[in-house]
Order: sequence, then structure tokens, then C-alpha cells
Amino acid sequence: MIALDFGFGALEEQFWRLLFVMTRIGAALVAAPLFGIPSVPPQVRVIASGALAVMVCAWLPFAVPPALFTLAGLLAVLGEVMVGLVLGFVLQLAFAAPILAAEVIGGSMGMNMAVAVDPNSGTQSPALGQYFGVVLTMIFLALGAHLQWLALVVESYRAFPPGQTWLGAERFAMVAGFASQTFATALAIALPACLVLLVVQLVTGVLSRSAPSLNLFSLGLPAGVLGGLGALLISTQVLTDLVVRLSRDAIVHVARVIAP
Repeated sequence: MIALDFGFGALEEQFWRLLFVMTRIGAALVAAPLFGIPSVPPQVRVIASGALAVMVCAWLPFAVPPALFTLAGLLAVLGEVMVGLVLGFVLQLAFAAPILAAEVIGGSMGMNMAVAVDPNSGTQSPALGQYFGVVLTMIFLALGAHLQWLALVVESYRAFPPGQTWLGAERFAMVAGFASQTFATALAIALPACLVLLVVQLVTGVLSRSAPSLNLFSLGLPAGVLGGLGALLISTQVLTDLVVRLSRDAIVHVARVIAP
């Protein structure tokens, strides 16, 4: 099967079949925002990949390339990795929308100076980005979207069996189209707060011109922070609806990518 024989017969053949199936699942878990965060130990991802691979091997009969340590076998492994990374990257695009919205709102409020480490990416992000990320994560898990995504990862073996993992230009265009939808959702999340902050800045500007003794910075920064927090409280329902729609669209786009 792999041009190597360790003398274990059928057991060895099933082991390499399991390892080959784990390639796509492991790549998807590494690329996904919830399962691939640095705080999740690699051992957990390996165990989860192995558990899912056991079920895939039991449910879906498919043939593994006869020689993995050849050029054709390595290309098949790379194809498995590519499919898994694409399935996880769609979720990464969905989880990037709140961070983009937080950058815009935080810049208008003057809160971009308050940064923290984002657990999803391991990089620094605004404090508002942490809040939006927690909201999206809680709603995503409450809707059971993570289970639906895992089911689609398993279903991808029907649409793209080993050796037929080339996605094609149309499917990559679907992923790019979802990226544009991510930017639109980020704009919709940031729009209510930005409109309120624009009004606050106009009012503080008029006050500073009418009363030059007032310090624009000492007046505008607290007013911007208070106005932004008030706008976030008022637009909570809008944020929830947009996040629910974003979670649904992410799962729909993953299903479209693996659609035959």
C-alpha cells in the first residue's frame, strides 16, 4: 500500500488508511478558529482527528492510493490538506468579521490603544474585538454550528473522495465571495456605533468652536467612549441578528463548497 511492509498485514493497511483519513480532518481542525486556537493542545486535535477518522473509515468505503510514498501519493495527501484548509478557512473568514468591525469602532472611540491577545489567532486585537469574538463564539456554539461543520467535513469525503480533491476555480470563487460578504457584515456591525460616534464628534467640534476654552481632547475622548458604549448597548439586538446570520452563512458556504 505504501511501498513499505512492516509485516503486520491487514492491520498495517488499516493503520495507514486511518492516518490518510486523518490528514484532511486534522488540516480542517487546525484551520478552524475554534479548534485550531493555540490554547487547544495539539494532543486534543490529534485525538479528535483520530476519533472522526475512525468513524469515516467505518461509514464510507473508499480506496486509498496504493503507494503513499510516491509522487502520486504525496499529491493525494496534499489534496487532502487543501480540502481541509479550505473548509476551516471559511470559518476563519466568518470569525474575522467582528474583529474588522471592532477595528473601525475602536478607532472612532479612541479605544484601539486597549489591546489584548486574541485567543483565536494568538495576535493582539482591540478590546472590543474580544467582546465581539466572545459573542460570535457563544452564538456559534449555541446554534450547534460547530457540529454541523464537523458533519460537513465528514460529508466532504463523499463529494471529494481521495484522489479527486481538486476543488476547481468555481469553488475558490465561492470562498472569495464569502470573503466579500464578511466585509459587508463587518460594516453592518460597525455602522450603528459609527453613526452615533459621528454625531458625538460633530457636537464636540461645535462646542469646542463656540467655547474655545473647552479642551477638545479632554471633552471629545470621554464623550466618544460614552457614546460608543451607549451605541453598542442599543445595537445589541442588531449585533445578535447579524452574528446569527453570519454563522448560518458560514455553514451554508461550507456546504456549497463541498456540493457535488
